Amino acid sequence: MEIEAIDDKEFDIPQVDTPPTLESILNEPEDEDEPFILEDTCLLNTENIDAHSCETSSLASSDSGDLETNATVHGSVLRRNVLKGISAQIVSAADKVDAGLPTAVTVSNVIAVGTSHGLALVFGKHNQALRLCLGTTATGAEYGAVSALSINHDCTRLLCGFAKGQITMWDLANGKLLRTITDAHPPGTAILHVKFTDHPALAVCNDSGGSVFELSFRRVMGMRTCESRCLFSGSKGEVCCVEPLHAGPELKDHPITHYSLLAMASLTKILLIGLKPSLKVWMTFPYGKTDPASVPLLAWQFVAVQKTINPVLAFCRGDTIHYLLVKKDEFGIIHVIKQRQLQLNCDLISLSWINPRTLVLLDSTEKLRVVDRPSQEELETVDMAELQLVYNSSHFKSLATGGNVSQALALVGEKTCYQSVCSYAGQIMYLGTKVNSDVLQRVDHLLKQEKFMEALSLAWSLHEGTAKAVLGLFADPAKRKGVVADKMVEILLQYVDRSLKKCPEQGKIQVMEQHFQDMVPVMVDYCLLLQRTDLLFNQIYPRLVENSVARGVFLESLEPYILSERIGCLTAAVMRDLLSYFQENGMMDSVEGCLVHMDITNLDIQQVVQMCWDNQLYDAMIYVFNSGMNDYISPMEHVVMGNKLLVYISCCLAGRAYPLGDIPEDLVPQVKNQVFEFLIRLHSVEAAQEEEVYPYIRTLLHFDTREFLNVLALTFEDFKNDKRALEYQQRIVDILLKVMVDNSDFTPSQVGCLFTFLARQLAKPDNTLFVNRKLFDQVLEFLCSPDDDSRHTERQQVLLELLQVGGVVQFDEERLLELAEKAEFYQICEFMYDKKHLYNKIVDCYLKDPLRKEELFNYIHNILSMPGYSSEEKQLVWVKALQHIKDLVSINSAKTAELVAVHFADEVQSIITSLQVCSIVFFFCNSFREGLNPQTVLRLGPDLHELLVDLLCQFSPQQVTAFLKTSQDYRLEEAIQITEKHKLHEAAAYLLEKKGNVQGAFEVLLQALWFPLLEAMMSPQKLLKGADTKHTSDALKELTMKVLNSMSSFIAPPAIIQRILQDPVYGKGKLAEIQGLILGMLETFNYEQTLLETTTNLLNSDLHWSLSHLRKAVSRGLHPRQYHCNICLQQYKRRQESEEEIIIFSCGHLYHCQCLQRKEVGVLSERQYSWSCYKCTSNQGSRPADRPSAESSRSRSTSLAQVSQTLYWSVVGPIQYVCSKLIYLCGLYSCSRIGLYTVYVTLDHKTSHKVYIF
Repeated sequence: MEIEAIDDKEFDIPQVDTPPTLESILNEPEDEDEPFILEDTCLLNTENIDAHSCETSSLASSDSGDLETNATVHGSVLRRNVLKGISAQIVSAADKVDAGLPTAVTVSNVIAVGTSHGLALVFGKHNQALRLCLGTTATGAEYGAVSALSINHDCTRLLCGFAKGQITMWDLANGKLLRTITDAHPPGTAILHVKFTDHPALAVCNDSGGSVFELSFRRVMGMRTCESRCLFSGSKGEVCCVEPLHAGPELKDHPITHYSLLAMASLTKILLIGLKPSLKVWMTFPYGKTDPASVPLLAWQFVAVQKTINPVLAFCRGDTIHYLLVKKDEFGIIHVIKQRQLQLNCDLISLSWINPRTLVLLDSTEKLRVVDRPSQEELETVDMAELQLVYNSSHFKSLATGGNVSQALALVGEKTCYQSVCSYAGQIMYLGTKVNSDVLQRVDHLLKQEKFMEALSLAWSLHEGTAKAVLGLFADPAKRKGVVADKMVEILLQYVDRSLKKCPEQGKIQVMEQHFQDMVPVMVDYCLLLQRTDLLFNQIYPRLVENSVARGVFLESLEPYILSERIGCLTAAVMRDLLSYFQENGMMDSVEGCLVHMDITNLDIQQVVQMCWDNQLYDAMIYVFNSGMNDYISPMEHVVMGNKLLVYISCCLAGRAYPLGDIPEDLVPQVKNQVFEFLIRLHSVEAAQEEEVYPYIRTLLHFDTREFLNVLALTFEDFKNDKRALEYQQRIVDILLKVMVDNSDFTPSQVGCLFTFLARQLAKPDNTLFVNRKLFDQVLEFLCSPDDDSRHTERQQVLLELLQVGGVVQFDEERLLELAEKAEFYQICEFMYDKKHLYNKIVDCYLKDPLRKEELFNYIHNILSMPGYSSEEKQLVWVKALQHIKDLVSINSAKTAELVAVHFADEVQSIITSLQVCSIVFFFCNSFREGLNPQTVLRLGPDLHELLVDLLCQFSPQQVTAFLKTSQDYRLEEAIQITEKHKLHEAAAYLLEKKGNVQGAFEVLLQALWFPLLEAMMSPQKLLKGADTKHTSDALKELTMKVLNSMSSFIAPPAIIQRILQDPVYGKGKLAEIQGLILGMLETFNYEQTLLETTTNLLNSDLHWSLSHLRKAVSRGLHPRQYHCNICLQQYKRRQESEEEIIIFSCGHLYHCQCLQRKEVGVLSERQYSWSCYKCTSNQGSRPADRPSAESSRSRSTSLAQVSQTLYWSVVGPIQYVCSKLIYLCGLYSCSRIGLYTVYVTLDHKTSHKVYIF
């Protein structure tokens, strides 16, 4: 807490013209009458103090009348200011970084707060921002909590004392750790005080051993050191408070400051010593008789006395404050003067100066008292209890080091708060554990805003201890919950009043219901959370009853809480209203649900039973009889409830209450006996003459035989050593046999259930029941009667269940097997064969049983693959399966194929041969192919694959191509024949292409493309009849003609005509229907045939002429222009004896072969040279060798081509000229005559406007 000086404007202090100076203020005389007496500077005792100076004044003993007459109203002297920023950051640090709770505070230009986890948080004094976080939680775990703090006079260093005795020094400029002092005082003691003196390198500390040490800080050659000197030993009396004299900057030259005065308060006396220039004791002052639990207090202040400013030490222990004035005369002698003391009526725990005239005191009841020192008048009293001041008791008891302190010091430490109060510059800081604002005030703030839901939520989180930033409530959970619970009750009552006031008075009833449906459940929830049903039913409900809508909503809202058993008891008034409301609104199911979950001891039993009977609330009626009257038999006698009765009996025999809960343990045996007596009654209470014996057992058996017997079986499980219960067991079994055997009222299933129940009981090792075996034979004959086909499956299942529970020991096995085979009870046969290990016969059972044929495959596989069966047994099953392979395929071909692949891989060929029927073979082979595991190594011959191809073509043509692509084990020729036989064009084309016959594959695909298109055009024409369809018919015929014209270029006409005649639509009609189509095809055929013959004749003539012309040109002699070589210019025959090769060109130029070779004018092609004239090619501007072979070839025949062109033009007409031109181009570019023909025909086509593609 920060306490500031008085505000002039606030208290209307008049302005002055000339403000006084500091010197004039300090030179004002004190309002004291006694003179100041100089005493010996060495020792001050109470005996040698002047009597006049020892005058006392007691506030408590003043005359009350005078106080009233002379009472002065001072107004509010203190101004309280909560440092919210610092408080919030301390809470945040405790929550986020586990800083711990605050333990110590000190103030200078900054505010430092120590925590219980060893951290020191340094805040700005004005902006309250966190500047430094000194230390870590790890060092805090080693050193303990911060127990003391001190800042030096220039605010550059911070000393931290810890609960385990360590001291650290920190640089406040950068947060650097400068010193860690561990040997300044004896180990095992906590630091109670650590304080800087005005000397920058001197500090003092006080430990929990009562000793005081001087700490001298030095820095030698860059090393920081600390030297410790004991000033006072705790063995002479523990010191629990030390206070050095601090002078402000304006008094730094005061003569007293040079002595570095230090006041120490032990448990018995006050000591005043000087640390400079040498250690010297100036005074001791004993307390006298005081309360051992009182806290010694010290406080220094410079005060102006007789125009001089000198320090005054205020000290006390208990209720008396003493003042000592310290001054130095003109001769340099130090005097300590005792001034008058102040007597109070309270025990003080804190003493502080805020200015030279005013002291602020804190008593043990945490009341703050402001006292004027000169007049000794109490100016103001403030209750500080809500601050929850931090006490230093744990450090004074040295709990962190084992608690090794004296009892006297521990007793004083109960009230110590030295480190929680700090004064500086007219302000006092108090350290408390209370958060920024009272948490309950936060709740009140929400209430003022009418945010009741938020207020209740916050209050409940406070109640449960889950709220954040909660330091203002009691640490004791019980006290905290009590305070918060009272606050929540207050909120709930306000919430009820608000819900009634805010209810819309006019409008639809649904709006009012919605209003209360939003509010009433909130009230119920929080009342139940607080466990205050009395508040809910005795205070809240009476207020809501005033509004009929609120009353209805409240009663309806109770139902879910009752069903979930959060409410177990209602008051009589609420219960009466609840039942009446539900009954009036037809909500009887809700009534029943609520009744069975509530304590009904405070209800009118007769009224409730009558209501349940009238509305057929059987569950509630049973609950009322059981819980209200401990009657478990009347519900069974008077109520016929069908399945409810069966469940009720089951619960009673099992010791459970109906419909929920348990029967009291002391009543369980009695209830069981009563139920058994009820069941075995010979007649009912009001029995008619025609009633059969044992009516209750008969009723239950007819209702649900199996469930009733299951109830008895569960009950018999508990019959171990109870003799009477065993008698009941035998008695009930006898009655069951008597009632059900030889009684046509019961079905075979019901009788079978009885004997199954008996077989289970007889098979138990501790069985005590006796049943005649002849009854089992009788039941066997009844169940296996071959003449009775009704309920065949039911009878077989009953007998099988009977055998499985151990009933087989009751029958002759051979007789049983014989009867089962006659009755076609194949499961019974399987059961018996399995006992005899005749597994091969079980295969026949599966084959004969229409319901279990599919299970045969798993059975065979398990027998053949699983261990536990002999090789002989497996062989018999293997042979049996092979014999019935055809039956297996008919059942499931896929599973058969899988079975064959695993267990009959070597018998595939024989299996396929034995199947015979094509469809069965196909299904088997296809399933066999698809079911093969890729990891199964099984090679099949090509004949099997080809067989599968043939079968696929017949039964699944769409799978043929995919199979041919994935399989590689068939033969191509055979597969092609098969696909062509079945006319599967795609598959046949794939095989032809795979064989290498691409042309054949292409032709097959062409047929597959054109013929479906032709059929699509021709088929609709048969359906068109009448004159109105003539236009459509003509259009289709035209389209058909176009298709035929296009087809004829690719498909042979005989094939087309054959396909048309074989078509089912046209084949059955008259030839006239397709006459137009055929004539059109023939006309096209004639035209194309004529064109082909003409073109052939032209090509033949052209070829003959070209060959004859070439022959003439080749056979004609060549005459050279010169008789010398045009390269070497020598005679062509240079030597008579040499045989040189000579080349003569049609141009008349002659060359030696060797000369042409040197000039590289020859091109080697097809193992011979192709020459060109060197001179002619040189005249054209390039070397012959630089031209490609095609150019040289053209140059040789240039003249010939020119002659040919002329001859062509003169002999034939324009068309022949075009052909000759094309032949010429063909010669130049090495084009074939077929290509020439194609181009010619195309040109001719373009002139005739028709398209023929060859």
